[in-house]
Amino acid sequence: MIDLKENLISRHFVFNEKNKVNKDIANLRQEAIEVFKDKGFPNRKDEEWKYTNLAPLLKLDYKLFPEDEVAIEYKDIKKYLIHDIDSYVIVFVNGKYSSFLSNTTHDEADICVLSSALHKSKFQSVIENYYGKIAAKDDGLVALNTSFAKDGAFIYIPNNTILSKPIQVLYFSTGVTSEVMYQPRNLIVVGDNAQVQIIERHQTLDDKANLTNAVTEVNVGRNADLQIYKFQNDSDAVSLIDHTYINQERDSQAAVFTFSFGGKIVRNNLNFYQNGENCNSILDGITIIDGKQHIDHHTFVEHNAPHCESHEMYKGIYSDKAHGVFNGKIYVHREAQKLNAFQQNNNVLLSDEASIDSKPQLEIFADDVKCSHGCTVGQLEEESLFYMQQRGIPKKEAKALLLYAFASDALRHVSIPQITNRVHGLIAHKLGVQLDFEL
Repeated sequence: MIDLKENLISRHFVFNEKNKVNKDIANLRQEAIEVFKDKGFPNRKDEEWKYTNLAPLLKLDYKLFPEDEVAIEYKDIKKYLIHDIDSYVIVFVNGKYSSFLSNTTHDEADICVLSSALHKSKFQSVIENYYGKIAAKDDGLVALNTSFAKDGAFIYIPNNTILSKPIQVLYFSTGVTSEVMYQPRNLIVVGDNAQVQIIERHQTLDDKANLTNAVTEVNVGRNADLQIYKFQNDSDAVSLIDHTYINQERDSQAAVFTFSFGGKIVRNNLNFYQNGENCNSILDGITIIDGKQHIDHHTFVEHNAPHCESHEMYKGIYSDKAHGVFNGKIYVHREAQKLNAFQQNNNVLLSDEASIDSKPQLEIFADDVKCSHGCTVGQLEEESLFYMQQRGIPKKEAKALLLYAFASDALRHVSIPQITNRVHGLIAHKLGVQLDFEL
């Protein structure tokens, strides 16, 4: 029987010897591996993991980093890019930065790789102030990432900078001879009065099983505007655990859009912390899965200051034996008066064996707030379907149109038309139809 936890712990010393970092990061790694020793991997006895079972994934003895270099060309990844917009691009292949496929900059902002930033004196104050500060230190999986994080995206947007074009961050896995566990680590700092749009994707180019355990820390400065678009549409052999932590200063807006269309097991831990007045947080998602795929969305919004807002809408469509989870919590501190917090999770089950576990939650300790949450689970209305068929629309297309109308509310805050078009295409593909949803 493979003991993956013990194997990973035993490799930590060798990893540190091969990947020297400054004293502070080395200490952070050592503290993290001690947390992982104590916490290990979560299991279904943990309330937060009650509906997601990682045990099947932990039977494999993953490599941490592939040894062989794998060369891929632009044509191999083009379809995974939002290629009809001009953008900065950061590409990793099997955990390693690909300068050939990337387009980075240090002109209007610093858009590069974390391994480089960790060793440059000009970034030391940023690293000291933000790296490892808001990611949960008592979470076993986050600790595992901190212990072995080697590279990822480093994005620093200076004060008063409106970035001229979006940033695409892509992680590809291909050509590996055994199962791999990737540990990407991203650090994003958006200065005061700055704006940036980031598109993120993890993608396997072959059918080899792998597991990605990603951590992203984000700080959004005063009156700043951040948008993150996450595309998740991988094969049934691939699993992703994604932890994103966002700290917001006063008058800022931060939005994360999660489009989940495939993967064996996908777990999204999305955490927002509002630490100033007049913050606005947006969390929207669309999930369409089939087969035995499993998608778990865990969201947390912590309101620490008055006059803030949060808007959360997740739509899910499940067929075959697919299983979805939505666990959303809004926490309102006593000081967070006069705020508006909205949370909604709506789901459609297209088969008798598909299922969804939904648990929207509010914890409110302030008395002058507007907070609401809700959840629906149902099937397509037969009357609406019959009505459309009576007007000459084939049943398959009528069904797709109804499902598209159901899901499209979660696109209401998307500000990049090319992303809206890409999501339309993915929805049509998942529903198995050819429809121009823009009509």
